[in-house]
Amino acid sequence: MINIPTDLLRTLVAVVDLRSFTKAAASLGVTQPAVSAQIKRLQYLLGKDVFDRSAQGISLTPHGEMIVSYARRLLSINDQIMEIGGPSRRADQVIRIGAPGDFVSSILSHTLARFRGQWPGVRFNVRTGSIESLLRDLRQGDVDLVVSLSPTIPVDARHYWEEEVVWVRGESTRVDLSQPIPLVSYGDKSLNRQLSTNALKKAGLDWEEVFVGPSLLSLSGAVASGLGVMALARRRAIQFGLLGWNGASLVWDDTPLPELDSIYCGIYVREGPGGDVLDRLADLIAEVLHPAAAAATAEAETSAPLSQMRTKHSAA
Repeated sequence: MINIPTDLLRTLVAVVDLRSFTKAAASLGVTQPAVSAQIKRLQYLLGKDVFDRSAQGISLTPHGEMIVSYARRLLSINDQIMEIGGPSRRADQVIRIGAPGDFVSSILSHTLARFRGQWPGVRFNVRTGSIESLLRDLRQGDVDLVVSLSPTIPVDARHYWEEEVVWVRGESTRVDLSQPIPLVSYGDKSLNRQLSTNALKKAGLDWEEVFVGPSLLSLSGAVASGLGVMALARRRAIQFGLLGWNGASLVWDDTPLPELDSIYCGIYVREGPGGDVLDRLADLIAEVLHPAAAAATAEAETSAPLSQMRTKHSAA
């Protein structure tokens, strides 16, 4: 009796789900030639072609469709058996994450370290970028998990919640509504600049950009020094501990400036291989950033039928 290694079946499922040998290689943490070699070995063991060579792209033969169906069932049973062994028995997995830069340098890094304590075999590859580019990469299978900030309610996010946005300013900052409001921001395409200018425009106020910086550390320093004001989610201001030189909070609650629109934080997970690990990481990130959102998702999954356990949930 010939035994088929489960790693060959896992590679097959990854290629089918991601519709690309290259993307499957990235998700599995191996090279593209290694994936091709595993598929060739699998087809040799099976004695038949799994992929239809006459079709463009990734297309299965009727025999291949049957193999993939059985492979999913076998891998599911294999993963359940490995769960019994505990975290130390789990195989290595590279998780590709897209997130705003400030999350990478602070909250996210701490959360990833905590997660790796539970899943020792997991490794991380983190990239930053605009929400549009990160979500496009997620849909294409180039990243596995995305943490986003957007002005609109996220669609198909595993978790999302609304965030109050406030003005922050230094102790020495003085604002004259008859003069242009001095703004501090990440730059033209940034969300905090968009929120600031929209609110000022609606109120009929002028503004001028006095400082553009690449990180929250640089921006908070500019604000604390009295260069200008900035829009920021209240929760982020608290979590980052934004304080002036005198130790006072930079949040400007009694501001004469117009009220700012809220934003939404969303956590998206790629569908396909390794979904259980990705869901757990998304839940942990939500637990750190917004405990109520994580609790709502956990409650929804607990009460959902087994067939719906991979359905994305949202929490306000």
